[in-house]
Amino acid sequence: MEIALTILKAFLVGGIICVIGQLLIDFTKLTPAKILVSFVVIGVILGGIGVYEYIVEWGGAGATIPLTGFGYSLAKGTKEAIQEEGILGVLSGPLSSASTGIMTAVLCGLVCSIFTRSKDKK
Repeated sequence: MEIALTILKAFLVGGIICVIGQLLIDFTKLTPAKILVSFVVIGVILGGIGVYEYIVEWGGAGATIPLTGFGYSLAKGTKEAIQEEGILGVLSGPLSSASTGIMTAVLCGLVCSIFTRSKDKK
């Protein structure tokens, strides 16, 4: 029963984030790229002030998988690196904390490029 509750919480949080994105696409003139960047920035801001931590604790993967979770990861890594290394942590913290996600995206892109061919739009 505990697993079902965890899955439900993740689904709710992730679903709410996706609904917000869809509403922004449907009812604003923002491009999808601007919305995606906005989600990362919102994740950084909420992570920096400590609010997103509560969302992650409650929603689990539903909060860490979307782009707001990537922004949260960047902010969390920066805060930890600043505590350990001082001001130089601003440079190393974000990339070290998000390196797994970045490498996964790069490797998935590489695998997709090996098995598919790009085509011109007609």
